[in-house]
Amino acid sequence: MASYFGFSPFNVLGIASVDSSPQSFLARHDFLIRRLHSLSGLIPVGAFMVVHLVANASVLESPAAFQKNVYTIHSLGSLLPLVEWVGIFIPILFHAIIGMVIVAGGMPNSNHYRYAANYRYVLQRATGMIAFLFIMVHVFHMHGWFHADVWLENVVHPLGGAQFRAFNAASTAGLALQSYVWVAFYLVGVLSCVYHMANGIWTMGITWGVWTSPAAQGRASVICGLFGALLAFVSVGALFGMRNVGQGEGLQEAVQVEGKMYHHKVESGELSPNEHKRSKPPEAAEEENAK
Repeated sequence: MASYFGFSPFNVLGIASVDSSPQSFLARHDFLIRRLHSLSGLIPVGAFMVVHLVANASVLESPAAFQKNVYTIHSLGSLLPLVEWVGIFIPILFHAIIGMVIVAGGMPNSNHYRYAANYRYVLQRATGMIAFLFIMVHVFHMHGWFHADVWLENVVHPLGGAQFRAFNAASTAGLALQSYVWVAFYLVGVLSCVYHMANGIWTMGITWGVWTSPAAQGRASVICGLFGALLAFVSVGALFGMRNVGQGEGLQEAVQVEGKMYHHKVESGELSPNEHKRSKPPEAAEEENAK
C-alpha cells in the first residue's frame, strides 16, 4: 500500500512505519567493505601495477635490464606463487568482485561520490570492467593462469596462451605482441587500468575523507591527472618498446643477451637449469648456439 507523508492507511495513529526487511551482509557492512575495496585498489593492486609497468619500461633501456628485473622477481623461488596469490591475485579478485557488485546495484548507492562529474563516475566503472577483462586475458596470454602441464598442453597452448618465458623475457614478450590486434587490445587495456587507478586515487580520497571541499578535490584532481598522464606515458612506452624487441635484429640481439645471462647464472650457481622457462625462435636459437 502507498503511504503519504510518512503515514500508512493502516497506521491510523500516525506513527512512522519502519522497514523491517532484513538487510544483506553487504548492506550491513557497507562502510567497511567500501573502504577495503578502495584500499585494495591502491595497496597492493595499484602499487603492484606501478611497479609492473615501470619494470616493463626498463626494456627501453635494454633487454638485459628487463631480464635482470625478471630474475630479481624469480629469485623468490618457491615463495613466488604464494606472493603472487596473496599479494596480487586475491586482492585483484576481491577488488573486481566488490566493484562488480557495486556496479550491479548489490550494495546501496548512497550518492557516495556526490562531488564527481557524471562522466568520471561512468568512466571509473567502465574502465574497471575493461581492466578486469584485460588482466584475465593478459595473464592467460602470457602465463596461462596455471602451470599444471596437463592444463598447459591441452588448453593453454592450443589457444595461444602462456607465450612468456621468464628466462627469455623480452624476446618472448615481444614476439607475443607482434599482432596489431594484440597491440590494440593491450593499449586499450593498459590505459583503462591507468585511468581506473588515477581516478580511483581521487575517489579514494573522498571515501577516506582526505579531501572533502570542492577546492581540495580540485587540487587532488590535478595531481591525480598528472600522475595518470605520467603512468600512461610509461605504459605506452613499455608496450611499444617490448614489441620492438620482438622483431628483426632486436630480437636476435635480445635472445643472445638472454642466453648469455642464463648460462652465466647457471654456471655461477645462482640459477638451477630450467628449460621450461626458456624459449627461442629457431633462427635466433641457431645463431646463439653457433656462438
